[in-house]
Order: sequence, then C-alpha cells, then structure tokens
Amino acid sequence: MTKKEFEAIAKSYIYLDGATGSNLVRAGMPSGVCPEQWILEHPDVMCNLQRQYVAAGTDILYVPTFTANRIKLADYGLADRLEPMIKGLVSISRQAALEAGRPVYLAGDLTMTGGQLSPVGEMELEELIDVYKEQITALRDAGVDLLVVETMMSLAEARAALIAAKEVCDLPVMVTMTFEANGRTLYGTDAKTAAIVLESLGAAAIGANCSTGPAHMEQVIADMVSCVEVPVIAKPNAGLPVLDKDRRTCYDMDADTFVEEMKILAAAGASVLGGCCGTTPEYIEKLHACFGTGSVPERTGKSKGMRYLASERRTVAFGLDGNFLIVGERINPTGKKLLQAQLREGVFDKVTEYAEEQERSGAQILDVNMGMSGIDEKETMLRALEEVGGVCHLPLSIDSSHVDVLEAALRHYPGRALVNSVSLEAEKFEKLLPIVKKYGAMFILLPLSDEGLPKSLEEKIHIIETVLERAYSLGFKKEDVIVDGLVSTVGANRKAALETLETIRYCKERGLATICGLSNISFGMPERGYVNAAFLTMAVREGLTMAIANPSQELLVSCVFASDLLLAKEEADIRYIEYAGTLAEKREKAVSKRDTCQNAVHQISDCRDIASLPEAGKDGGGKPGREKAEDKPSVTKAENACRRTLYNSVLKGNRAGIAQQTKDAIRQGEEAQALLHEVLLPAINEVGELFDKGRYFLPQLIASAEAMKNAIEILEPLLLKATEGDDMPVVVIATVEGDIHDIGKNLVALMLKNYGFKVIDLGKDVPKEEIIRAARENGAKIIALSALMTTTMQRMREVIAYAKEEHVDAKIMIGGAVITQEYADEIGADGYSADAAEAVRLARRLVQ
Repeated sequence: MTKKEFEAIAKSYIYLDGATGSNLVRAGMPSGVCPEQWILEHPDVMCNLQRQYVAAGTDILYVPTFTANRIKLADYGLADRLEPMIKGLVSISRQAALEAGRPVYLAGDLTMTGGQLSPVGEMELEELIDVYKEQITALRDAGVDLLVVETMMSLAEARAALIAAKEVCDLPVMVTMTFEANGRTLYGTDAKTAAIVLESLGAAAIGANCSTGPAHMEQVIADMVSCVEVPVIAKPNAGLPVLDKDRRTCYDMDADTFVEEMKILAAAGASVLGGCCGTTPEYIEKLHACFGTGSVPERTGKSKGMRYLASERRTVAFGLDGNFLIVGERINPTGKKLLQAQLREGVFDKVTEYAEEQERSGAQILDVNMGMSGIDEKETMLRALEEVGGVCHLPLSIDSSHVDVLEAALRHYPGRALVNSVSLEAEKFEKLLPIVKKYGAMFILLPLSDEGLPKSLEEKIHIIETVLERAYSLGFKKEDVIVDGLVSTVGANRKAALETLETIRYCKERGLATICGLSNISFGMPERGYVNAAFLTMAVREGLTMAIANPSQELLVSCVFASDLLLAKEEADIRYIEYAGTLAEKREKAVSKRDTCQNAVHQISDCRDIASLPEAGKDGGGKPGREKAEDKPSVTKAENACRRTLYNSVLKGNRAGIAQQTKDAIRQGEEAQALLHEVLLPAINEVGELFDKGRYFLPQLIASAEAMKNAIEILEPLLLKATEGDDMPVVVIATVEGDIHDIGKNLVALMLKNYGFKVIDLGKDVPKEEIIRAARENGAKIIALSALMTTTMQRMREVIAYAKEEHVDAKIMIGGAVITQEYADEIGADGYSADAAEAVRLARRLVQ
C-alpha cells in the first residue's frame, strides 16, 4: 500500500480490529509465555480470531507482532528467531485476510521496546532506531501493507519508530499514543503536541489507543483533530478491568455501550475506529453496523494558517495576526566568556540558567546555538538540547552554521523544532532543506546567497522566492517557513529599517510568517535600546511575527505588549494588564530589596563602630572581635550555598554533578544525617509534589530519583555508622510471574531506597514462591508487586493467597498500569499506589 492509497481508503470510515491478548488468554494462552511464540504454536487460534474480526467488518488487521522486537524477544531467548517468527505471524494474518472476499490490509504491529531512551534510561537513540529497523525490515519483507506503532507512552520512542520506518520503506505508518487520566502520556506529552509532532514527521494517521473507555478519550481525540489534517484513530478499551464471577479479568463495558460511546469520538472527528483491551469481534461488528461504509463527514479541524512548534511537552501555536512571539537569544556563547568556559569544561549550568530565566521572562521559543571554538559543536549541541529539555518545556530553535550539527540535533530532538536557518548558500539550499523536511521541522529562511548579503530589496525577494520554490517542491507548505527580514545597521545604511519593513510587508501579503534579530539595527549607535524598541513597534505594525531578542529587556518586552494592545490583537488587553502587574511587583521587590540593603549597611556600620571599642576584643583591641564577627556569617553562607546547590541538583535531576557536590558538602562540615533529612528528602518530596501537580513527568521524576541515589551513595557509609544497630524496613519488590515489564517497578525501587528502605529487587517475571521465600528470609515488612498487563494481574491475587498460606505477615502493596484501588481491595492487598511518588507515601504509612 502506498500513502496515496491509504489516503483514498481514509475518505470512508476505516475499521480496525479489537483486542488480541485478552482474547488469546480466554482461548487458553497461559501467562508468562512469549505471545508470538505461543501464536506460532497455535496458529488456528489466532487465525480463527482474525477471521471473526474480518467477518465483523475489519478493514485493517493488526499482525500479532506487538512485541516481536529484539529486546522483548531476548527475554524469552528468542532474539535470533525474529525474522522467521515475523514471517510466520504475517502468514497467519494473511490467511485470515485472503478469506474475506474484499480488500483487508495487514498492519505490521510495533510498540515500546522495553528499553528506555537516554537520558531517562541507558539506550541511545541509534540503538533504538536499529531495533525498530530490524522489526520493520522483517515486516516489509514478509509483505505487510502498512505499519502501526501503537500503545506508545514516549513521544521520543514514537519518533524513533517513524524515523526507522522512513529509512527502511515507503509504507504508510499509523501511530497511536496511550494517555493517562490527566490527558498526558506517562512521559508528559499532551495530545496536541503528540499529533503535531507525529504528523509533521510523516505519520499517515495518528490517534489514541488503550488508555480508557471511549467517553474518557473524547478530549484527547478532539485535541488531535483540532491541529492535524491526517485521519485520527480511536481504539479505546472496553471500559475498565474488573473480575468476573470466575475471578478472571474482564472489562466492564458491553458492546452496545461501547458503540454508544464511540459515537462521541466519531462526532469529535475520529474516522479510523477500533477497539483495544476487552473488545471482541462483537464490538467491531456493532461498530461497523453503526457507522457503515459511507464517506467520513467533513470535520472542522485545523485552523487555516496556524503554525505549530513543539517540544516534547508543549506546543506553541501562532498565526500571522496573533500575539507577537519572542525567541530567547541568550543560549549562545558569542560574547559570553563564562558560558564559553563552562562549555569547554562540559558544564551546562549557564545553559540551563539562561533557559529558565528566559522562560520566566516570557520567551515562547528558545534559540540554542553552540557555535564556538575549542569544542565538538555537534556533541555539545546534543547535550545542550538534553539539558534544556530537562528544565524547560519551551520549543527550541536549533541554530548552527553546520548542516551536520543541525541534522544530528533534528534527529534527536523529541519535538517539532525551528531550524535557524536555511539560505540560498549552496550547501544549505541543496543539503539542508531535505533534512529539515525529513524530520518535520520548520525553518527560518535567511535571504543570503553565496555572494553574501543581497544588494537590494529586489535581490532579497528573488532569494526568498527561489528558496520557497525549492521548499514547496519538497513538500513544504508556507506554514512551515518563517522568513528572516535580514536587518542591517541603520548606522551604515540609513534606509536599513525601511528595507526590512518592506520585506515584512511583502511576506505578510503572501501569507508568510517573519522573524528578525533586533540588535543589528542599532549597531554603532548610542542609546541602542531606544532604537531597537522603536524599530520593533514599527515592525510589529507591518506584521512581524516574532523576533530573536533578550526577553529580560524590559523596554523591548513592554513595547511588544503595548503594540499588541494597540493593534487590538486577541486577548492583548488582558496580556498587557497582567504584564504591567508583573512589572509593578518587580519594582516593589526592587524597592524592598534596596531598603533592606540600606538597613544592612547601617547595621554593619553600627557593628563596626562597636567592634572598634577596646572592650570588644579579648586583648583590649578591636581586631580579634571584628574577625570573629566577620567569620561566622561567611561559614553560614557557605553552608547555605552547599545545601541550596544539593537541593537544586535533586530538583533538576543533576545526576552528573551531585556526587561531587555531596563530597564538597561533607568536606565543609555538613553532617550526613542532616544532609539527608534536611536537604535531600525535602528536595525529593518537592519533586513528588511537582509530579502530583502535573508539572513534572516521568523523565524528571527518574532523573531526580537517580540524582538523589548518587548523593546517598556518597553518604551511605556515614549514615550506616550513624545508624549502626538500627533496623531499616525491608521491602521485597518484584514484577509478578509472566510479566516482563519493569520500568515502573524500577522507579518505585529507586524511590524507596532514597527514602531509607532496604529494597530487595527480585526483578521481573518472578514466581510467587520466590517472592515469599525472599520476604521470609529477609524479614520483609512490605512486599511490593507490579503488573502491567491484564493477563498477569491475577498473579497478584495468587501471591497474596500464598503469603497467607505460608504465614508471611508482610504488608502487600500493588501497582501497575492496569491496577486500580478497587482491584486492590478485592484481592486483599494492603495498599495500592498509582505512581512512584505515591508508593513512597504508602510504604511509609504501612510501616508506621
């Protein structure tokens, strides 16, 4: 199938299949086996299920290759069997499809690999892409019609799968993410951001699967439909998992209710429909009967002329008549000696500081430039993107003169970036434009050529049109381009501002967004801030979309808000009033700080007068007393600085530097117990609170937990001396038998260790006998159990029953994606936690 053929069939409703795993379990597949291997050993079971889906109206069958990748198969010792297994699985699905008597397409099925991408995990991007390439190559060679990447929690991993597909084949790729109750993936990506990034990267259809029942998926689908043009997929569960009368896992929504709720998703704009966990051929049959085979109603989706840039967790949307945007310029080593020195040492403190400062000051996009001598610019750029992404959610403009640096950055960046920039210079014109297109980015069109700056407005326009013509031929739209007005200095050319304003007008009339750097206009002039501000207001009036500037420059930013207000832009009045309020607050703080400083100066002066009296010193002179008064504050300052540094390192997940900072704190006289209880634990508590509030997500939680672990490893010998003889509560933790997922379990284990529990981690796929034996041998106070699949959650009940048989009285807490409080109550668990932060609070309650 080609992408054009997919677009053709998508004019009508497309029906996917329903659940595979839960239906195979009902047909006899035991937990703990490799699903793909079991299917190959029982081909009739799978073929019969897929025949039923085809008879129900399924147009696209998912080939059961969900976990048929090198990493997952290695858990069963089957990694070397990948190709023949995939060939056999495709053959089973093809047999069911060929019996349909109508076109039924086969989608090769991929999902998360079980490894975690750096910096959250140990896997590098290229290794992950290679894993997907192996699976996709085998699927292509086996003859699938298209690919589906489903149940994705990580946008970065979904991107890796799409990139792998692009580099292996031309098949259409559908991608569906899975979302938590808060409307974000486990890694913190919202539905709009996921849709924008995936569509820009070339996905043929995007959507959501698993997650919830249909009605609870409505906002996710509506958000996706609002910002993309490709078909949107809805493949929800049949409600929530419950236990039937035979104590087997099932779902609480029948087929009729499921279809009624699917009407909500179709009304929201979904046109590729199917079912996930708990659904059967009956659900698909009734879905097909409800919506039929007619054309999809025209949807009111993406607003005309809207542009989108995105990080992994935030989207910035803008049009030609919207509020003015500031691209923060400060992450650039040019003219910044301290930043240059840090980058040469591999230190990124200033980079993250500039990122946070500019976000606080109102920048909507951050420009990142690592161009300087004495460093590997490519490696430094990749590290900078990682560091900035850890502290700031703004979309990034990737700024470099080198095509290889830009390509590496675009390949790694887990969002939709802005490339700064593409010009008519031969290398960028020929090489860079296809790269930008491949990775779905936007770009700044800089009207330069190999001859240098254009000598006239006419030449500038010629360059713009030439680059646009090539961009359009590669598939770009005008919404993907932002033209640089190319500001020169008014000191050398008195018409410089007028020429730039004319360029902005020209672009606005042709529906093109514009950008410019402001500082050039005033170069060599006195009181440059006034010139910059005046020029900016004129440019905004002519239609300038955004500027690269320092968002902490009050005059400049004030002019932006005032210009938007006077031009009657939407909600500009509210934005101006709010901004004015922040200025007033800032000035009040400045006055208060000045008064405090003045009072302190007077107090110090008074103290020095007293210290100079003869009786102030022990020997009758003033000097010893004065030294004593001055020494004490300096020690306090050093202590406070140490503690603040450690606290912030946990808060920001500074895994690399925290060990040395902890050693420094001990060297300066800090007590290990005090650092643990007064610095590290309060810091990780705040991380947990930020996670609960939805301001931090899984990557930040893991980074902070690992940073704290690194600090505790330094403190541990000292802590053990201090607590010698004290028994720490023991927790035995495991993923239950048959379940090979351990991301969540590993994080819970790490967090519990950080809070002082002695954790015995038994790993994944652990039999109940081994869990209870470890609990007895180690005197465990708590047994913590994890399960990710409905097919393995029943093992938790078995562990609890076995613990009672063996008279093990440890408290048992459970968690995992499919687990609920109701299930915990039903099987007699002592507690349930939805995430790692909550698991710590639960464990502390259980041992009180």
